[in-house]
Amino acid sequence: MQHVKRFGPLALIALLLVFAISMGWHKYLSLDVLTQQSAHLRLLVETKPWLVIGCYVAIYILATTIALPGAIWITIAGGFLFGPMLGPFLGPIVATALASTSATIGATMLFFATRSALGDGLRAQAGGFIDRLEKGFQENAFGYLLTLRLLPVAPFFGINLAAGFLGIQLRTFILATAIGILPGCYVYASLGNGIEHLLEQGQKPDLKIIYSPEILIPLLGLATLALLPSIWRFVQSRLKPS
Repeated sequence: MQHVKRFGPLALIALLLVFAISMGWHKYLSLDVLTQQSAHLRLLVETKPWLVIGCYVAIYILATTIALPGAIWITIAGGFLFGPMLGPFLGPIVATALASTSATIGATMLFFATRSALGDGLRAQAGGFIDRLEKGFQENAFGYLLTLRLLPVAPFFGINLAAGFLGIQLRTFILATAIGILPGCYVYASLGNGIEHLLEQGQKPDLKIIYSPEILIPLLGLATLALLPSIWRFVQSRLKPS
């Protein structure tokens, strides 16, 4: 019974992922489906906006929790759906708020499941390197986690798993995730808001836009600020006489 309580949530998430992929749900997260269903989706937004928002949030939370491939298209879809209804300025902002909130909730659920299954027990058995890694991470957990969220260097679900394994505090995890994913969510929501204009010009949205210098350089600046406490401690340790 204890094992079921410990490993049950993570096992359920894994089963849901396998089921979702076997049903082909991830194939719906694509540009083709979004454009093919655009008229129907926007009609729903106009006639049943609260239902669409509720379904959008629920789908995003589920996709993030089970780490469904292609979830980035849900963020893009938010800008695509809510832009025309709320305008080019407010639309991406609302889509960003919905996407970041939903992604944070889903990430937290996966974090909880991982911490329950792979937390203290495995860390205690691993010892050595894992202990040192955890100690170093805990010294500035918020800064490290915020950096990983800001910069597109690691899979979103992978960070959730690692944070659960390393025993990051819940408050730190939620705060760093909620803040760190805001810039990326806004970029992709804005991209979704301009999809129709791109398609009219015979172009397709560039999913690598976040790697462009005008976006990546400010993110690198924010990440450096987040890591300043760790950088300062490193410098102090080097300057300290042996």
